[in-house]
Amino acid sequence: MKSSGESDRAQRDAQVTELALKAGRGDRAALADFVSATQGDVWRLLAHLGGPDIADDLTQETYLRVMGALPRFAARSSARTWILSLARRVWVDNIRHDMARPRKSTVEYQDAAAGSATSDSWTEWVDARMLIDALPEDRREALILTQVLGYTYDEAARIAGVRTGTIRSRVARARADITAAVEPGTGAGPGENRRGVL
Repeated sequence: MKSSGESDRAQRDAQVTELALKAGRGDRAALADFVSATQGDVWRLLAHLGGPDIADDLTQETYLRVMGALPRFAARSSARTWILSLARRVWVDNIRHDMARPRKSTVEYQDAAAGSATSDSWTEWVDARMLIDALPEDRREALILTQVLGYTYDEAARIAGVRTGTIRSRVARARADITAAVEPGTGAGPGENRRGVL
């Protein structure tokens, strides 16, 4: 039996899928509503995968691809899963074609932390973000989709184009990587805090 939250999410996904189908048939109002309903999720995924500095450009590229692909959308999966799969492909293509784009470095994160009011929560966020950024791409993607953006393992598998068991394995390895990164010689305090963020 589905929980209330799962039921609400399924209903929202069904509405977004219906908007995508209407948009694919040329309904301009449905297209505007579809973009409005999905843009936040697309941007968040791309910001986590590629960095906030390029998320706007990657989001724009995603929607350019969406415009061409909507007439062929057949609702074999939810439209939200479909568009996040397209966004992921945009990110992968960006990596392949533009390896020179810089990601935020450890130094930049530390400078940002030093320039702000030194609150524990900000420091913990920076620490967690640096640990996530250091993960191999496939593990980082699985962790972000499931633990940060809240997709189920099945949904994340469809977005990433892999089996559900692969996503589970990648999340487990990502957690193990983070645990291993914070335990050697760091003391219990910060390590506990960082694990708590995830």
